[in-house]
Amino acid sequence: MYTIKPIAFVENQRTEIQDDNWGEIISIIRLNEDLSEESIKGIEEFSHLEILFYFHKVSDDKIQYEARHPRNNKEWPEVGIFAQRGKNRPNRLGSTIVELVERKQNELIVKGLDAIQETPVIDIKPVMKEFLPKSEVKQPKWSNSLMERYWN
Repeated sequence: MYTIKPIAFVENQRTEIQDDNWGEIISIIRLNEDLSEESIKGIEEFSHLEILFYFHKVSDDKIQYEARHPRNNKEWPEVGIFAQRGKNRPNRLGSTIVELVERKQNELIVKGLDAIQETPVIDIKPVMKEFLPKSEVKQPKWSNSLMERYWN
């Protein structure tokens, strides 16, 4: 068992879990008071950040341990929770690469974070192209359909 303390919380206009239209969402990630703004010094030199967060509104009875149709769409194949990016994961961890719009003291203003108001932020990492895949990313056709409106 591990205990992880959030380092920040998300502030934005989304209060309910939704599946699509995250691309234009502007969020503020405000560091907890016990963290110095020195902890994000220099982060504004990066264009993108990877945000790790906790799906705090997913209840225990919604966690998926078996294969299922993503979004319960029977036209897509049954796949395990680790073969999709759904929120109903056993450890409720989310990860998204966002655009860093601005840094203000202990706040990061980001675009495209698919997390709702008051979501606990677990970690923040700068995106470096050396950590991105070197080869072409392969994915099944159903995932292209699933993502059509996710960022629009």
